[in-house]
Amino acid sequence: MNALLLFGSLGWPELLVIALIILLLFGAKRIPELMKSLGKGVKSFKEGVKEIDEQINQAEEDTDKK
Repeated sequence: MNALLLFGSLGWPELLVIALIILLLFGAKRIPELMKSLGKGVKSFKEGVKEIDEQINQAEEDTDKK
């Protein structure tokens, strides 16, 4: 909740300004590379969370069997 108050509400004008700043900083040619890297990072994070969840479920099943 505090994070929402920190950033306030972002509307279209703010998002457009952020997109323009990113475009100026990185250039149009590097943005696809950045998005691809971001996608790989998110995928890796999700796989890690799924793996931890499976380990927790397995541990719960093992304690239930004992």
